[in-house]
Amino acid sequence: MQFDASIHRCAIIVNQDLALGLAMNAASIIGVGIGNKITQLIGNDLMSADNIYYPGVISASLPILKSSPERIKQIQKEIAEHEDIYILPFSLIAQSCKSYDDYTQKLTNTLDQEIQLAAIGLVGNKNSINKLTGNLSLFK
Repeated sequence: MQFDASIHRCAIIVNQDLALGLAMNAASIIGVGIGNKITQLIGNDLMSADNIYYPGVISASLPILKSSPERIKQIQKEIAEHEDIYILPFSLIAQSCKSYDDYTQKLTNTLDQEIQLAAIGLVGNKNSINKLTGNLSLFK
């Protein structure tokens, strides 16, 4: 997906039952995943007035929202009907693993209905994202 801030929006929804450190971990991993998959989301690198380098940052707001684990899973299912939304789910399985091999083994042997989510990242049409997230509170 190629990001256009005039028509697209991003959001991360975190499981409100997670401890603060786990919630921060989930949001950061989703942020890295979104940055890796969505082109033109990151702005140009910049230099300060005294010539210190600052790498480009996200070119649009990225609210971190909270919701119940059940609602996050429901949103994941609803998004299957939206071709205009990129979804990046991050599971509690992933959060519990010490290696990618361990994660691969556990996730690929688990049915989706049994996978609980730590958080979910969304990128897509502003109206669609707003409709899915408009009633959610900011994670504080």
